[in-house]
Amino acid sequence: MKLCYEGLKDRDLWAAAEVKLPEFDWKAMCLETEKSPVWVHFGAGNIFRGFIARLQQELLNKGLAKSGIVAADTFDYGIINDIYSPHDSMTLLVSLLSDGKIEKEVVASIAKGIRAGNAYPDDMEQLRAVFRNPSLQMVSFTITEKGYSLTNIQGDFLPFVESDFKNGPSDCSHAMCIVTSLLIERFKAGGFPLAVVSMDNCSRNGEKLRAGIMTAADKWLENGFVTEEFVDWVRNENNVSFPWTMIDKITPRPAKAIEEALTASGIEEMAPIITEKNTFIAPFVNAEKPQYLVVEDKFPNGRPPLEKAGVYMTDRETVNNTEKMKVMTCLNPLHTALAVYGCLLGYNSIADEMKDDELRGLVEKIGYSEGMPVVIDPKIISPSEFIHEVVEKRLPNPFVPDTPQRIATDTSQKMSVRFGETIKAYTQRADLDVTSLTYIPLAIAGWLRYLLAVDDFGNEMQCSSDPMLSSLQKELEGVKVGNPESLDGKLASILSNDVIFGCDLMEIGLGGKIEEMVREETAGFGAVRDTLKKYLKV
Repeated sequence: MKLCYEGLKDRDLWAAAEVKLPEFDWKAMCLETEKSPVWVHFGAGNIFRGFIARLQQELLNKGLAKSGIVAADTFDYGIINDIYSPHDSMTLLVSLLSDGKIEKEVVASIAKGIRAGNAYPDDMEQLRAVFRNPSLQMVSFTITEKGYSLTNIQGDFLPFVESDFKNGPSDCSHAMCIVTSLLIERFKAGGFPLAVVSMDNCSRNGEKLRAGIMTAADKWLENGFVTEEFVDWVRNENNVSFPWTMIDKITPRPAKAIEEALTASGIEEMAPIITEKNTFIAPFVNAEKPQYLVVEDKFPNGRPPLEKAGVYMTDRETVNNTEKMKVMTCLNPLHTALAVYGCLLGYNSIADEMKDDELRGLVEKIGYSEGMPVVIDPKIISPSEFIHEVVEKRLPNPFVPDTPQRIATDTSQKMSVRFGETIKAYTQRADLDVTSLTYIPLAIAGWLRYLLAVDDFGNEMQCSSDPMLSSLQKELEGVKVGNPESLDGKLASILSNDVIFGCDLMEIGLGGKIEEMVREETAGFGAVRDTLKKYLKV
């Protein structure tokens, strides 16, 4: 059995392998998408293939949609070349249940994959044609938080972004600039309305997306590439809206055990690949079953009936409160704490970490004790029920092959939201004392200790990729485990960086506490564990 249009024709074989197949005519969907595209998505990775594309599949299965999704990637063309093209843009979704069972489904709602870059002029012309089509209703994104960033830590534009501003819409490479160039096409074709929707796991994601697009538009106006009328058109959210969203589903790296199980059931060519951009990806996506998507209902050209696929369609305030609940308290901070300490303590499984008394105690204290007091109930999802599901069911699920090393990726980009927002909330509440926080500072201390790239047993440790890793490690140059005095004068500049933490931790009174915790964790090998025991008293 092969994962492609021809390979699905013998439905009995797939049924025998207990794989659910699409209930719509795939070729008819592709033709309808070509004629009347409704949805473009940027970011062709696992969360899109295993969650977002599955939403449109449900609508297609129910007869509530005729058009599929056009998937585009501005960064890693290997995903399109080596995963999408050989499989007719289909994905085998494997849901990992907490009892060890799996559910398998072919997701076939992606009509085509497009390489969005000037090196592929034919692909780009296809994408321009889609943007010129009045039928297009939404453009969504899962490009990670750093995909929206145009500047470095000092606030200066990145060199290739500067080149995009100088070269103009016809020769650009950053995702924000490419999308802005496509909006120019839509404006010139008639100025048809459009919703531009970030579905990335970051705070105020619609605001970040809008800022990136508007910066590119304004810079091109300054340089004479676009008109004031175009910039005004983009700025007016009756024309181009930027809804906020909250997304939640864990989609780990492809697991060897899942690959082997699929192969044993007769499904061919399931082996993962590593692209030239170092993306580890497979024709299948293994993911946990729980999932949440909350979307601000602001679509000036209409939208698919996403609520029929389980999406919460609501207002911006509710999205914001739901996102804060998850990203600041009930999931993401817990994940980050487990990531850095898991790496330091030699773990390769998030589920295994949850069996560790200190680590489980740490995430419970961060979530229940320090986070919950500043959570605003979004009403549509109960914070207490959500965090209970996370701590008791999702994180300990031994069949979700998630690793602290994966979660530790880009931690510098996550600190300001996952911990900084809660810290700021404490400073803004008369009934709360920010200096009383202990476990969030302990998580931050763990990250700083992690940056030394030596685990708690004295072994060299490879830190996960992070755009600020080299600059942060340079600031910590000369710090040695076993010599806490080597930290003298090294931490204050990092802890006062409000770009990283969203606030100046030294100024608000937490910096000294964190410095002391890092000193304790740097006292020698085994000191990380000893420090956790001291503060958690487990």
